[in-house]
Amino acid sequence: MIKSLVTTEGRLTEEDIVRWIRQRNEEVEVKVEQMPLAQLEGWHFDEDRSLRHNSGKFFSIEGIHVETDYGKVGVWDQPIINQPEVGILGILTKEIDGVLYFLMQSKIEPGNVNNVQISPTLQATKSNFTRVHQGKKPAYLDYFLNAKPHQILLDQLQSEQGARFLRKRNRNIIIKVDEDVELLPDFRWMTLGQIKVMLSYDNMVNMDTRTVISGINFSKYLTPLVDVNVMSDWGRSLIKSMQEQMGCFTMDELISWLSRQKAMYNLLVTSKPMKEIRDWNIGEYEISREDQEYFKVIGVKVTISNREVSSWCQPLVQPQQQGLCAFIIKDIDGVPHFLVQAKLECGNLDVMELAPTVQCLTGKYDVETNCPPFVLYVLNAPKNEIIYDTLQSEEGGRFYREQNRNMLIRVGDDFPLETPENYRWMTLNQMFSFLKFNNFLNIQARSLLSVLSFK
Repeated sequence: MIKSLVTTEGRLTEEDIVRWIRQRNEEVEVKVEQMPLAQLEGWHFDEDRSLRHNSGKFFSIEGIHVETDYGKVGVWDQPIINQPEVGILGILTKEIDGVLYFLMQSKIEPGNVNNVQISPTLQATKSNFTRVHQGKKPAYLDYFLNAKPHQILLDQLQSEQGARFLRKRNRNIIIKVDEDVELLPDFRWMTLGQIKVMLSYDNMVNMDTRTVISGINFSKYLTPLVDVNVMSDWGRSLIKSMQEQMGCFTMDELISWLSRQKAMYNLLVTSKPMKEIRDWNIGEYEISREDQEYFKVIGVKVTISNREVSSWCQPLVQPQQQGLCAFIIKDIDGVPHFLVQAKLECGNLDVMELAPTVQCLTGKYDVETNCPPFVLYVLNAPKNEIIYDTLQSEEGGRFYREQNRNMLIRVGDDFPLETPENYRWMTLNQMFSFLKFNNFLNIQARSLLSVLSFK
């Protein structure tokens, strides 16, 4: 695993991978047309005006009423994606010439900013892989359904966007095989280091790949035979943070802090007919807020030539503003610590999840002072403190051309240790201790962890 992490030139070069993605963009026919919501084939409005698939599967757009004593807004209504089934996000790996390679897919989703993105080997909802759509079986599915315990390198249930999904989870799984694997046209073998390089490009690696690889704790693969000198100074300091069990706070203190945060705030989410949700309008082409803030729901007809089903209709959630997700990182006693917040979102399974230092919509924050903590610092960070800054897409199967600015800011000694009560400094070891279990680190935090580079 470590060798794969630091190998950036493998069976393909960086230029080969970029050329492959661009070529697939040119070769695969993609057509996404907005259409009236009531005319979406296979979908219908029920008597409450919720938008549902005729099969009763896949997902629905429903209304909820939220009450909480967390934050500045205590009561609101909104539409939300209800997708109770657990999907599979899986990556197949194989050792080739002494290096672990990951089988990655060039996959098109209807909401992708740039059509094709680097995706996991398997990316499928339960409705997909049980073939509710009457389409072809997803490629390589049987490897994951029949995986033996000794083949599994990572296996976690992880949450999705808590502001858009109602308690949604996916199974994130990485398996290793020894036998020969047929290489289909839309797939390529890449090292983990090459995937990390692709994460330096805007919107090249999709959200599902990011969440899967974020779960890999590299420190457990270190042995006396591993030469960490092949890593950069920053990479070696990250490994130190992964190995360091003691930080500003002990794990017991962090667990107590998070338990206290969850117990301190109420979150009551109840179903509400879509036709009755306040401040939202159901129009012919979209479901949107009266003030045009946050997001809207649109309907599209999709044609993609290389999918299991080549043409279908569906709703998509379209953002009204760009988002910002950032970790502030500070060396404390020589060990990198990440500033993590406990964040409440209406779709969370257990009230709060651990989130990046900053996770918000941007809009007016660059000129207003009344904004969430640390936003203005991140937006105005000195160039020498910015170690990562790209645009990364949200999942294109449910979101239409949504991208967030992802940043890592490494601050100096003068940055204060003191933080608001719902923030804590954590080592990577402590974050990965939480990450082993379900619904602790949210998807925005995991996405940022995936970009950490060690070379």
